[in-house]
Amino acid sequence: MSTSDSTSTHREKNGHAIKAVTEFDVDIAAQLVSGDVGEDLDPQVMKKLLRKIDLHIMPLLCREMTFADKTSLGQSAVLGIQSTAHLSQNQFNWLSSVFYLTYLAFEYPQNLALQYFPVGKWMRLHAACHSFGGLFAVRFILGICEGAITPGFMIVTSMFYTRQEQNKRVGYWFLMNGFAVIFLGLVSFGLLHTKTPKFAPWQWLMIITGLITIVTSVCFWFLFPNSPTTAWFLTAEERVLAVRRIMVNQTEQHWKREQPKIWVMALFAAIAYLTNQRQLITTLLGCVDGAVEILSIWLGISLAGVTGIGRAYACTMLYIPCLLGALLVNLLPSHLRVGLLFGYWLSIFAFAPFAVFLGWVSGLVSGHTKRTTTNAIVLIGYAIGNFASPFIWKAKYQPRNHVPWAFLAASMGASVLLLLTLRAMLAKENSRRDRESYHDAYDNVYLAKDSGVGSGHKIDKALLDLTDLQNHEFRYTL
Repeated sequence: MSTSDSTSTHREKNGHAIKAVTEFDVDIAAQLVSGDVGEDLDPQVMKKLLRKIDLHIMPLLCREMTFADKTSLGQSAVLGIQSTAHLSQNQFNWLSSVFYLTYLAFEYPQNLALQYFPVGKWMRLHAACHSFGGLFAVRFILGICEGAITPGFMIVTSMFYTRQEQNKRVGYWFLMNGFAVIFLGLVSFGLLHTKTPKFAPWQWLMIITGLITIVTSVCFWFLFPNSPTTAWFLTAEERVLAVRRIMVNQTEQHWKREQPKIWVMALFAAIAYLTNQRQLITTLLGCVDGAVEILSIWLGISLAGVTGIGRAYACTMLYIPCLLGALLVNLLPSHLRVGLLFGYWLSIFAFAPFAVFLGWVSGLVSGHTKRTTTNAIVLIGYAIGNFASPFIWKAKYQPRNHVPWAFLAASMGASVLLLLTLRAMLAKENSRRDRESYHDAYDNVYLAKDSGVGSGHKIDKALLDLTDLQNHEFRYTL
């Protein structure tokens, strides 16, 4: 929420206007933190607190079944869903795309709900909705429910972690997609050797992933916090410290005249996920897919944290091997099967830039409402890319799929250009803001009590829930 409209000026002090705001106008954390927020924080205490937050938050964010139930359709193809359910290639493509069609339709409403409802509770309700049943209907419903998961994860990560920490944490929970692929590969290999008279192997896979997801949703219901101010695993003193340590998020970055940048981000999300179309290969061999994805994302978040490299350059470096892989798959002769397989595995590096990008998005905007809106726009782009991707792989292009792979190579090149464009725009904006004079519009803000200024409770600028447009000290990382 913004303070610009509802803040009232009460008097002058040392030549500066003193402003009083109600509890409605400030971040909820301001109602928790009082006293001198400027005093230094003990690094050892902060390190211990971060470890405690990691132990309680990250296991839930890293629940790989969030990704396993979504991606189980690919393994179901290996287990015979197309022949058993009498699906044409086009029908199978629609089963993949309908998930992202409803994801697209409900992404903004879900993000709107995340603005007004406690994040943890809203995500708990949706986790329980994952199901198995009629193929099209379940994929339809799953897309609706999944619309709250990724943006919810991004909001929670920004609530509990500084921007420097978000890069790795987002990468960690995103790389669980790789563990999901390995898990599905192992389970599918076992199910291939399971013979039941009335149940096909792919149906057992759906039941297994559905049941595990339901169990996970119960854990979410009881254990997942809504924010640091109400986290059940933190003491009253630790909640204050948790809020104070992330106040640095409000002064590290800046973003003004944001609309062109948001659309560049959304376009990247759409194009980047056009490149992420897995081939259907045997179950155990498919486990290598997951391992490559894990290693590439880990490499990406490690590079992004290196001074002088940052997010955009790290993503660009990751696109080099996947572009090489796409070219190898498209250009090598068919009899060089080992080379084709290694080319395909190199192409899986295309998953890593998006993981790094998600951790970057959370740090490019400020203000809860604006952050959730930006998340929605970016993830709508992601859904559009995923919706369109299966239809690139038409039966007429098989077996080598030269046209789809050429398209993916072009998409990878376009993704690099968009990332470098975004970085240049942000760097230019940062330089412009550095040359500006200091703005003190929100330096003297107090929490009002009744009709007067609160008794000495000054609200730090970082707790006013200002957008990056209002906070002139906001800076960004590259």
